[in-house]
Amino acid sequence: MGIVAGLDSSPDFTRIVVCDADSGAVLRQGYAPHPLDGAAEGSRPSDVDPQAWLLSLGEAAGGGLLEGVQAIGVSAQQNGLVPVDSQGNTIRPAMVGGDKRAQVAAADLVDALGGREAWAQAVGSVPQAAQPVTKLRWLARTEPEAAARTAMLLQAHDWLVWQLLGRPARRTTDRGGASSTGYWSAATGAYRPDLVELALGHQAMLPDVLGPWEAAGTTPEGLLISAGTGETMAAAFGLGIGLGDAVVSLGASGSVMAVHHEALVDSSGMITSLADATGMHLPVVTTLNAVRALRGAAEMLGVSDLEALSDLAMKSTPGSHGLVMLPYLEGERTPNLPHTAGTLAGLRRESMKPEHLARAAFEGMLCGLADALDVLRKRGVEVRRIFLLGQAAELGAVQACAPALLGTQIVVPQPADYAAIGAARQAAWALGVQQGTIQAGLPPVWQGAAAQVLEPGEELAVGQAVRQQYVSVRNQTHPGAFRS
Repeated sequence: MGIVAGLDSSPDFTRIVVCDADSGAVLRQGYAPHPLDGAAEGSRPSDVDPQAWLLSLGEAAGGGLLEGVQAIGVSAQQNGLVPVDSQGNTIRPAMVGGDKRAQVAAADLVDALGGREAWAQAVGSVPQAAQPVTKLRWLARTEPEAAARTAMLLQAHDWLVWQLLGRPARRTTDRGGASSTGYWSAATGAYRPDLVELALGHQAMLPDVLGPWEAAGTTPEGLLISAGTGETMAAAFGLGIGLGDAVVSLGASGSVMAVHHEALVDSSGMITSLADATGMHLPVVTTLNAVRALRGAAEMLGVSDLEALSDLAMKSTPGSHGLVMLPYLEGERTPNLPHTAGTLAGLRRESMKPEHLARAAFEGMLCGLADALDVLRKRGVEVRRIFLLGQAAELGAVQACAPALLGTQIVVPQPADYAAIGAARQAAWALGVQQGTIQAGLPPVWQGAAAQVLEPGEELAVGQAVRQQYVSVRNQTHPGAFRS
């Protein structure tokens, strides 16, 4: 069929993979950091000049990397709001990342629409500080002149696709990107312009939402550009996950997402109801504490790094001699305990050893993620297999504990640029549909990621006993924590 490329513009760098469109084999790769001056002078760290993304893209694509490429897919960081004026110019730097300054605006929006249930019925989930709809509210309250000039709303991948196409009159997005805005419903497949007006104070143009296999257009040089999507959706597509699969990401914070056949409506605020890059749905539950709990334990114990902490934990046994860590070091979102602190329970003379505390940190982190997984399972999301992502997924203690504590088969994929690969796979889909070699509803079948597979086996009963020990401490310490 040809050669395609996937471009992933993360918060810090751009990665490009060039792939065979039929097999998905990676032929060559490019990388470039975002310029250090990407943050506008005098601005907050959450404000970034979008031109930095283009400069990084140009550097990553240098040296003839895209020679012979017929189609490009674009993945980019989610929740990056790019406000544009009526002439197509950016009004201010893009608002990216978690952007905690918008927390008050999130609560304000919840009240303005009539509560959490009203938001859940409107778009499937409750506004969070990171979402574009909340950033619009912050903009209207804090920078009213910029808000008044805002005529078009784009996200990071929308803006990049538009730039690659030569800034045409039509602007586009995809279901995945639209579902993270807070003003598009994955359940109905439609925008809620009234929510834009509620947040911004007036209406603004919104990009057309393309189907997963549709092309956004063709560049002046003849390159097909697919719809693009957010990093989360692109990574899921690059991994090749489907119904019955979940992805657990181990960063400083953690997340659990799974493919589901329908959009979930959640007024608790724990589930973010996203759409994926294939036409399905991708509910996500986030925890504020994952690897940060391991790093805190490593510092407390005076060990050099997470590998040393893992080695220490492996000297203990399941259950950590009765020690239980609730890893709520930054408060917690799942369960919703924003002002709480972590807990270390079960201290006895025989349990007060470094190896038991180290293992309690690993078990606490994974039990917290199991809580997040249960939020989805209780809503009918089937999980038969879990893909475990992040550098911590390679640690021996994580691999020893995860299958039994999470209660299912664990797949640890070989590290790769899955978001860029997912973007390339989307490009191959759009190219194949245009050429008539692929059906619109069926994405190209690419070889799955090389991975290590871990089974819970005979340790499952032991793991569930450890989990129950954790749940007992959690319920005693925070009764009713999981009530909606």
